[in-house]
Amino acid sequence: MAALTEGRTTAKRDGNSYGRAVAAAKKIYEGSIVCLSATGFATPGATATTLVADGLATQTIDNSGGADGAAMIVVEKGVFRFANSAAGDAITRAEIGDDCYIVDDQTVAKTNGSATRSIAGKIMDVDNLGVWVKFA
Repeated sequence: MAALTEGRTTAKRDGNSYGRAVAAAKKIYEGSIVCLSATGFATPGATATTLVADGLATQTIDNSGGADGAAMIVVEKGVFRFANSAAGDAITRAEIGDDCYIVDDQTVAKTNGSATRSIAGKIMDVDNLGVWVKFA
């Protein structure tokens, strides 16, 4: 593509939400962690090393009977509170600023579970109700 020789209108997004095609045979619940699979389709958060955390599900979408892309979900970026893992994997205030890892579609942990978990996002805060995670 050549350099501009005059002004142009450039498309933009707010960067806060995106429509994602849902993976085949998946149901994603409102308020859950949404990831992108290795093939780029939205899937619920789970213990796996091939997922890329994408954000928060803004609605429940049931594509359990559909093919890849047969349903769409809106995923929101931002900072959201999720359940904290337990025992040695529980996140404390000492981990604020560190990465946390996906255990399931509503739980995050301090470690990668011996290289079995994907990164959820950055730990922004920890309180008695859970862990505040930033999805960029």
